[in-house]
Amino acid sequence: MTQSTFYIPSMNLMGADCLGAAIDAMAGHGFKHALIVTDTILVKIGLAGKITEALRGKGIAATVFDGVQPNPTVGNVEAGLALLKRDGCDCVVSLGGGSPHDCAKGIALCAANGGNIADYEGVDKSAKPQLPLVAINTTAGTASEMTRFCIITDERRHIKMAIVDRHVTPLLSVNDPTMMVNKPASLTAATGMDALTHAVEAYVSTIATPITDACALKAVSLIAQNLRQAVKNGQDLAAREQMAYAQFLAGMAFNNASLGYVHAMAHQLGGFYDLPHGVCNAVLLPHVEEFNAGVSAERLRDVAAAMGVEVKGLSATEGAAACLKAIRALAADIGIPAGLAGLGVKAADIPTLAANALNDACGLTNPRPASQSEIEGIYKAAM
Repeated sequence: MTQSTFYIPSMNLMGADCLGAAIDAMAGHGFKHALIVTDTILVKIGLAGKITEALRGKGIAATVFDGVQPNPTVGNVEAGLALLKRDGCDCVVSLGGGSPHDCAKGIALCAANGGNIADYEGVDKSAKPQLPLVAINTTAGTASEMTRFCIITDERRHIKMAIVDRHVTPLLSVNDPTMMVNKPASLTAATGMDALTHAVEAYVSTIATPITDACALKAVSLIAQNLRQAVKNGQDLAAREQMAYAQFLAGMAFNNASLGYVHAMAHQLGGFYDLPHGVCNAVLLPHVEEFNAGVSAERLRDVAAAMGVEVKGLSATEGAAACLKAIRALAADIGIPAGLAGLGVKAADIPTLAANALNDACGLTNPRPASQSEIEGIYKAAM
């Protein structure tokens, strides 16, 4: 028997128009000045202004930091932290998808613990909880609004640092699907495949539990049933809401069962080439799981069943093959690129990418250990 721990924010709001309840909750905590961490797009469309006015209506001042890049950097964290200190903010609000959430976590963690965000690379390196963080989600994919994972790009080393720390778990997560409509189809596709990757990697993880298994398989089922429609019609609130639940369930799974080589390898692509994380995951997922199938075939057959594939009568090996086929079909249907070469990845860089991937904390729970040459082989197969 082994022990397991289950991490999740203490309060999680879900469903249409739940944003108001989140603002009320912040007022109840007695916060006085929030740093809103977001990007320029959400400022331009007025969403950041909407949050600012709602907070002010409850007596909470707000400072907006909109300098978050798609792959947030050490520099982004430092710039936001300087603004937080300048204005004496006592809490942080992240608004957006994974990028603002991760940047906000880095800011809030350093605000409470001091030092540089690179000091916390790895697992549970901080001494105390971050400044209170309220994470308002506008995409359905990363689940960063509710996890203890924080991914920050080190511009100097050209790598993504994985900070896995119970102290970066947000105080409150908010998933209001009305804030997810009008998102581009390409973003919906990429974030949706990110959520699928979370669920699959958590399900085959070496530290999966019955709780994470239940979350992962339900997430897979909801994604298979709703992602195509969410991509096809971004105004479909029902599909958006189901995808919000799906990505949250996938977050519950990987936040506690961790991930695997898909994420370890995708992080390197993002850090090296500044590529979209969800797209990298989507391209790599079938290739990594093909590598894992030698030890995880039965689990991959379960994933196939959750995706709606009829697996009765299939052997574990056949079920795993059906799973890979279903993943590839979903990715193709929603416009995910077929290979890494089309994203600008260069074969000459693969040895460096593989070496860095083997140092990524996400790979520790992959069900099948890999050598440098095997990771290189997976990259090459995905080209």
